[in-house]
Amino acid sequence: MPVRARPLSPHLQVYRWQMGNSLSILHRLTGIFLTLGFLALCYWLVSIASGAAPYSAAMAVFTGPLGILVLCGWTFAFFFHLLNGIRHLFWDTGRGFEASQRRVSGWLVVAGSVALTFGVGAWLWCAGGVR
Repeated sequence: MPVRARPLSPHLQVYRWQMGNSLSILHRLTGIFLTLGFLALCYWLVSIASGAAPYSAAMAVFTGPLGILVLCGWTFAFFFHLLNGIRHLFWDTGRGFEASQRRVSGWLVVAGSVALTFGVGAWLWCAGGVR
């Protein structure tokens, strides 16, 4: 039996890039980043249990410029994943499937994630947690 060339599924050549694609990919990436953040949280908790010297070393890592940048990214990932998960819960009930509703809810998820991340940063800054 001869082998016939089968067509490929249409993807990037046929469909244009949409906001939903970006949000879906970002949702998966934030899930991965949250998992890595969980490992950092475990490191911090073990350092607390290990005594003053390991805790000081862990805090030096987390309060350094790279540590603060990673914690800000982790905070954004947390809020984005949370808000996008709530968006998906609405979809599970059959609400929000219209194109305009999907677009608005997507932008609300992004804007809410950024606002909540800045809000947590401002709260920590005013509380003296970030120096």
